[in-house]
Amino acid sequence: MEFYNFSKDSGKKISKFNSNFIMSRVIQTDQATNIGYMHLDANGIVGYHQAVVPQLLVVINGEGLVCNDKENYIKVQPGDAVFWEKDEWHETKSENGLNAIVIESVELNPSLFMPIKK
Repeated sequence: MEFYNFSKDSGKKISKFNSNFIMSRVIQTDQATNIGYMHLDANGIVGYHQAVVPQLLVVINGEGLVCNDKENYIKVQPGDAVFWEKDEWHETKSENGLNAIVIESVELNPSLFMPIKK
């Protein structure tokens, strides 16, 4: 399990085409990719299971806990992105609710675009 940062501080200022914004890149793929928006309500859980393909959980709001060994849970919050390799066991749960974008693809490599969270 790896943690990445996509906060405003990790982005780059874009001024092309008279633009004025910060872009924090997350991922780029050439193969089929599934992207979804997860609504995890209060006391919600994504049960302990193996990732079918590499997947990235991009936390948008709320907070929760993630693990990859069902013993050591780590808190996640907006600005955090959690990456699980194919076949890695993991679980996500939230006491108060969490919303996240979930990206699944055989060619995910978030370290190309985001710094690892320290």
